[in-house]
Amino acid sequence: MKILQRPWAVVAIIGVVAGCNPASQPNEKVAAVSENSRSPAATEDVPPPPAEQLDGDAPPAETAPAPAEADASGGKQKSSRANKTATQKNAAQENQVTPNQPRPAPKALSYLTDVPLIPREVLFGNPDKASARISPDGRRLAWLAPDEGVMNVWVAPIDDLAAAQPVTRDRNRGIRIYHWAFTNEHIVFLQDVGGDEDWHLYRVDLATRETTDLTPLEKVNAQITGMSHRLPNEILIGLNDRDPQVHDIHRVRLDSGQRELIEKNTENFVGYLVDDDLKVRFATRMTRDGGSELLEHGDDGQWQPFTKVPMEDTLTTQPVGFDKSGGTLYFIDSRGRNTGALTAWNLQTGKQDVLAENDQADLGEVLAHPTENTIDAVSFTYLRKEWQPLDDSVKDDLEYLQTVADGEVTIASQSLDNQQWIVAYLLDNGPAKYYRYDRQKRKATFLFNNRDDLEGRPLVKMHPTVIQARDKLDLVCYLTLPPGADDDGDGRPSQPVPMVLNVHGGPWARDAWGFNGLHQWLANRGYAVLSVNFRGSTGLGKDFGNAGNREWAGKMHDDLIDAIEWAIGQKIADRDRVAIMGGSYGGYATLVGLTFTPDVFACGVDIVGPSNILTLLSTIPPYWQPMIQMFKDRVGDFSSREGKEFLRERSPLSHVGRIKRPLLIGQGANDPRVKQAEADQIVNLMKQKDIPVTYVLYPDEGHGFARPENRLSFNAVAEAFLAEHLGGRYEPIGDAFQGASITVPHGADQVPGLAEALKP
Repeated sequence: MKILQRPWAVVAIIGVVAGCNPASQPNEKVAAVSENSRSPAATEDVPPPPAEQLDGDAPPAETAPAPAEADASGGKQKSSRANKTATQKNAAQENQVTPNQPRPAPKALSYLTDVPLIPREVLFGNPDKASARISPDGRRLAWLAPDEGVMNVWVAPIDDLAAAQPVTRDRNRGIRIYHWAFTNEHIVFLQDVGGDEDWHLYRVDLATRETTDLTPLEKVNAQITGMSHRLPNEILIGLNDRDPQVHDIHRVRLDSGQRELIEKNTENFVGYLVDDDLKVRFATRMTRDGGSELLEHGDDGQWQPFTKVPMEDTLTTQPVGFDKSGGTLYFIDSRGRNTGALTAWNLQTGKQDVLAENDQADLGEVLAHPTENTIDAVSFTYLRKEWQPLDDSVKDDLEYLQTVADGEVTIASQSLDNQQWIVAYLLDNGPAKYYRYDRQKRKATFLFNNRDDLEGRPLVKMHPTVIQARDKLDLVCYLTLPPGADDDGDGRPSQPVPMVLNVHGGPWARDAWGFNGLHQWLANRGYAVLSVNFRGSTGLGKDFGNAGNREWAGKMHDDLIDAIEWAIGQKIADRDRVAIMGGSYGGYATLVGLTFTPDVFACGVDIVGPSNILTLLSTIPPYWQPMIQMFKDRVGDFSSREGKEFLRERSPLSHVGRIKRPLLIGQGANDPRVKQAEADQIVNLMKQKDIPVTYVLYPDEGHGFARPENRLSFNAVAEAFLAEHLGGRYEPIGDAFQGASITVPHGADQVPGLAEALKP
């Protein structure tokens, strides 16, 4: 069933799926979540920004770097940072290790002496299997797995997984988004080209293995709007072919591919909600005051106002589905409360009842019966995910499932009769484990791990913690320590260690507990890793989210600094060896860290991060135009004189001259959200000012690095870069560029082994 449809997405704007770094592997924790139990706080995000200087304005003059202190002889004294960096460079060169050689730990990182290096391939290569989903009739199982090194959809009889065969033949970027059709004979999937996010919808006929493009149009963004067991041969899709700014709704027949326009979007709607009869029932649009309004489609074909949502509630209030009769609307609502609660809205009487709520977290996953549309259980995540059963029989199921294996339970898929579930157990220090659960027999049968190679590796725990910001706001954070550094397992190292602050994208997304390949990778190299849900992050109530409004490079950055100061005060982090790293908004935060607080971080790694908010917001894709007011309210008004000056001041590009620490930038040439120009303009200005920077560019990537060859190559560069400036160990670049499209337009000589690895 389509319970918890996401009729519009305004959560993660320039970020990737919540908690996923663009340079890491696809977020298998998110991928494991059921298509029937979508989380409003961790949905697929929508696209934005490019870059050119607004109105031809030149950036304001940068603040000059502070002059070096003079020594007694009147000459320039080398700073202690410069001396330390030179020492670290030598240490980094000494600390190169390979997976097949003895792995001596650096003298300064003795806790790694007996810890084997985990190869990058194990953490960032393709998973063995991911996104397992049972067919509606319960007879077959599908999952994503490599075929000739590229992720494709595989299908097997549910009782004979060894007979699995690939049913798609992607040979480029790999498939990441797919669904069973209710025919049981078709798979549908979305794919773009080179990361351009011009998504096409494809159908696979399982009998003939024929793949058909159902949206053979140029420069169009296709979206799945609805699928239903009642009309198994039909699917509703949104297309912006008529008007690039809005999506019209089309009905497509799976057997013939015939497409019919059924709803022309003439009202600037940003999303639709349909019922099990695939009837368009509601639509939403943004209002000039920054809020939104929900309209109901009347029997006369006219749209009638249903309810309004104030600006402060737009990220935590929305419709998500219907009951079986279609007479009750399931609605997430934070109006009159702080967190998004699940409510049932009787459309006949107008009565709205609260079904589930939590005073610390917004609604997370929803488990519903696939055909009855009854809500059986919901989850909320503050520090860790907690299930709240709403049906006694499902309460028994969840209690039993907790006894089967370690880890957080996620119902990844359900058969149409709801008797068979695919259950994923998510760990922080091991592979995700998939089971088939027979509800009638109350029996769970192991299917497979997502990554067998993780077994037996020196993986470490992730520690949830709450850090208080300077204004007493609680920040939910996740800390991972290097293996061997925490002798008594209390979440504190025996002595301060180098640290990487890993900033999530979005910014309207969140970090959560679970397996994080980036955390494990950096910890294995000798670093503590800290992820912070700074104000503006979602899932933690509207007050927390709204506290980030117009606070880019303001209080949002203060939260990151406060978290670092906490880690230093707790003797977790070594003040002189802290790096900042992130993708998308996290890349922007990295640039802010090196320009607004140039003495805090030893170095930074920016992945697809914007350098100029003005150029970011003034060049949004056309289909973001109906949401323009949201950007003005939550980021800044780029259309007014005062707003332009405010955003210029909050842009790292305006303060390039302050950069003192080494910077690594990674970018996809086809990124529709943060265009290549965002990286080009800051690199060019740094070059003009003789400020060192290393720039890595991929011609076949978009907002993040989807191809594993490209992920592996960038992470090889990143870990050598971090080792040079933090003193950790690293796996040499070696043959990590094999099959990758990596180019390095500038600064290859600043990373150990990079220039040599680029030679033909």
